[in-house]
Amino acid sequence: MKQVLCVVGPTACGKTALSVALAKRFNGEVVSMDSMQIYRGMTVGTAAPTPAEMDGVPHHMVGVADPGESWSAARFADEAGRCVEDVLRRKRLPILAGGSGLYLDAVIAGHGFAPGGTDGAVRARLRDELERDGIAPLLEELRTVDPESAAKLHPADEKRILRALEVYRQTGKTISQHNRETRSLPKRYAPVYIGLTFRDRADLREHIDRRVDQMLADGLVDEVRALLDAGVPRTATAMQAIGYKELLAALDGQCPLEDAVGEVKLRSRQYAKRQLTWLRRRKDIHWIYWEKKRDLARALQESTEILTAYGLQ
Repeated sequence: MKQVLCVVGPTACGKTALSVALAKRFNGEVVSMDSMQIYRGMTVGTAAPTPAEMDGVPHHMVGVADPGESWSAARFADEAGRCVEDVLRRKRLPILAGGSGLYLDAVIAGHGFAPGGTDGAVRARLRDELERDGIAPLLEELRTVDPESAAKLHPADEKRILRALEVYRQTGKTISQHNRETRSLPKRYAPVYIGLTFRDRADLREHIDRRVDQMLADGLVDEVRALLDAGVPRTATAMQAIGYKELLAALDGQCPLEDAVGEVKLRSRQYAKRQLTWLRRRKDIHWIYWEKKRDLARALQESTEILTAYGLQ
């Protein structure tokens, strides 16, 4: 399989800086694995790399979508996969960097998504049924056709209940069966994982809080206003991103700005915890632990040793 490098870790851990340094050393290009950096006009709140941070290294999947659009993981995997193939064709190393674990796994696998989507006819009918009759009859239907999935889902998890029923109605297979079948298929790429995080969780939380403060100083409030002025719907997926949803509430007068900022910090810390939980399931990640501060030179040296051992020169 074709080798790719994956730089992973929770938010605010320096993935961008290390990815750029490794791209320079190993003739690479960066493909963002962030589900929100794809949207244009959201540089500050998504911590998308600036031209200065890119430092001449090509970056893909950053600012490629209108913020009014809604991208599924399947669409992301398809578009990012094309970028990875293009980088490989040019004899360069694809460096998949970012914290959206589901999206990264989808790109590495190259398969795994059952038919259907938020804009499909089957989903539309399911939403109509949900609005007319509520979730109870839909959940009962799922218990009948796919008891395995139904047992795993909370009765209030409308999104996943609809998705499971959509797969069954469209394919005649349960989503459980589909997942088992796709897990047995070979992956598209052979990944080498470098993971970044802080040894002490308190240091991670401190870095996250400081990053949010810096986002405010860099104009996050103005960025949210600009999206609204451009006509991006308040219900758009992009506006549900951490930082945007909370500040939108403040701009609408639902809460003081100070409270909204506190909520952004809290949700960012919670997101980091979920990212680590997702990544800890993988046993093949080579973790590099920061102490109080991030030491890029040390991380670059350790990463170089790891990649050289895998035959990457």
